[in-house]
Amino acid sequence: MTRGQYLSLVQAISIIVPLTIAIRASNNMLMTTIPLIARYNFHFSNTLVGVLSALTSLMTFLSSGMLNSRLRACRRKTVFIASSALYAIVFPLFWLSSPLTIWILSAVAGFVLGFLMPNVITSASLLPDRRARERLLNIYTLSLSISLILGPAIESLILKYYGLRESFLFFTVFPILALTIAPFVRFPEESAEDIAAVSTSTVISNPGFIAAVLNIATYNVVFSFLMAFGGIYARDSFGISYSMVEILFSLFFVTSFLGRLYLSIRPAERLWPYMASAVTMTVAGILLIVLTNNPLIYAVALLILGIPHGTTYPLSVVSISRAFKPQYRNAANSLFFSFMMLIGIITPTITGYIADIIGIRNTFIVLIPPVIVALVLLRRYVKSVDKPHE
Repeated sequence: MTRGQYLSLVQAISIIVPLTIAIRASNNMLMTTIPLIARYNFHFSNTLVGVLSALTSLMTFLSSGMLNSRLRACRRKTVFIASSALYAIVFPLFWLSSPLTIWILSAVAGFVLGFLMPNVITSASLLPDRRARERLLNIYTLSLSISLILGPAIESLILKYYGLRESFLFFTVFPILALTIAPFVRFPEESAEDIAAVSTSTVISNPGFIAAVLNIATYNVVFSFLMAFGGIYARDSFGISYSMVEILFSLFFVTSFLGRLYLSIRPAERLWPYMASAVTMTVAGILLIVLTNNPLIYAVALLILGIPHGTTYPLSVVSISRAFKPQYRNAANSLFFSFMMLIGIITPTITGYIADIIGIRNTFIVLIPPVIVALVLLRRYVKSVDKPHE
């Protein structure tokens, strides 16, 4: 790596890492705390909790896949900064939420997030040198894990002294931090020809894109259910406090962090072995939850499930960076992010209804078949990006 490439990498890290931590820590706090408020403050059923979680993902799906993916870079930067501002305004309002307004606030928060995360991914993939680019992408995903460890740990401390709603006031510092960094985020240079050259059909038919989507599906089905109902399951089954629920989530993200740290130090050349291993650990973690009913074993299962969470997402991001030229990556990343949200819409909606019928614990077993099907399909498409392209 030349001195210029090294300096570019360091500069990108100084922007991407704190911005990612600010957005993801607050976003994850929304994902895990809103279901708890809905269930224990507003007494929503599992079905309604699932629909509420799905609403946030639906709005992100619409803004990311339908709007952000089609915006020119110059307009996208303006929208990105405006969305950061709106996010900082909406976030603390959850403190005053009611059974009605929580739906509105969740929808707005989900909508603005669809303009934030895809652009951060794209900005992290702009370095011209492949190794530097993939190292930055892995550092980006590593910073995601750092935020996911810090967020629940901080919230656990807050919840020892304050209620669920008050925790939103403390976490507002993260959206404010994101707003201060937003103007410095890089966007790719695009020409009219570049915009015309890529279309939705071109992106979704690309084998590297399909591999990225199938790979994330092997885990996001489980992750979406875990974020919506993992805390409720722990509280109902083991009678633990809100603070301890957040500690469990923090443990989960510790092993996620370790998985991403490994990929940051040793970026994957071949993706398939990592993808197959991740599915194996996912199934093992689910079976551990289903076959036992002990809080300690549940914590161990979360530690196991954290590892594939840590490796799956960065492998998908790398797959997209290998499959698309820089000027096409916004469309690819936006659509990829929208597909992630689509999983987040379908999973809690269906599993929330199932959980009302057979219970949350038994619903975990229902997640295994779609994970295995996605893995079988993935093997066909990952070959196109398993050897890095310059």
